[in-house]
Amino acid sequence: MIPMKRIFLTGASGCIGHYMTEALIQETSHELFLLVRNPEKLQINYKARPNIHLLIGDLESVGQLKGLLKTINIAILAATSWGGIKESYEINVVRMLELINSFDIQICEQIIYFSTASILDKNNQLLAEAGKLGTNYISTKHACYTKLLHSPIANKITTIFPTLVFGGEKNKPFSHLSGGFSDVVKWIDLIRWFKADGSFHYIHAKDIAQVVKYLVDNPPGESKIRQLVLGNKVITVDEAITQICAYLNKRIYFRIPLNTALINFFITIFRLQMEDWDHFSINYRHFVYKAPVTPANFGLENYCTTVDDVLRLNGIPKKTNQ
Repeated sequence: MIPMKRIFLTGASGCIGHYMTEALIQETSHELFLLVRNPEKLQINYKARPNIHLLIGDLESVGQLKGLLKTINIAILAATSWGGIKESYEINVVRMLELINSFDIQICEQIIYFSTASILDKNNQLLAEAGKLGTNYISTKHACYTKLLHSPIANKITTIFPTLVFGGEKNKPFSHLSGGFSDVVKWIDLIRWFKADGSFHYIHAKDIAQVVKYLVDNPPGESKIRQLVLGNKVITVDEAITQICAYLNKRIYFRIPLNTALINFFITIFRLQMEDWDHFSINYRHFVYKAPVTPANFGLENYCTTVDDVLRLNGIPKKTNQ
């Protein structure tokens, strides 16, 4: 029998946070402390059982929680800032490090810290360009992870690196990717004529939640900083387009190679706003990682594995020949 633990969680009102909170409420009996800025954004029933505490605040109010934090067994840190560079650095680096260093190294069994796979290269090492050219979100995640390596509690930290995240439903907010997925379907009649050189991983927020719940009850050893890149097996852009077209019953007769010159042409024609990270991504193209993890790696069942799953879970009906 797994003993009850005191779990502190940030980012509960986000897409991944909703799935994690729901799993911890429904599938465990642990005592939960949810730090949320606006409780009205929580769309799940956090009163479903006893021992669930709502803490109104954000990472800037960490100093008021230090007494509580010293009693926490497991910390799940998913909150982040997507704002300007000063705000992002203050929240994603300064306040996050303050929070992490507030836990008692003798009582805290594990800190599950959410980063992003975008800061890693193909060998799961830090990608220098992510720190130099990354968006405010990516560059501050790069900076925070670099500093985490020197934290006094570093050997208790498990860092989660999600790849492209899908998720969202009636009672859960959609991820940025799922929120814009309808545009892919909208433009598929154009997209299907082009051949692109690129590859990526993806994962559903519910599968992330299952991995986190497993880690809560099965903390890894303390020998080193733990890294877990979360994602299904790699898929190429062309494979993804082919599978989307098959799902939507769209035939592909031929494809035009989408080279850099053609990409720049589309950027100009559609007046797309491009940042340094966007230009880097176009040239880097293959965002692939070693040994990506899903619930199946821990003997659990995956919720979303295929492109068909992604389309179905985003509410896009499958089309067949009439």
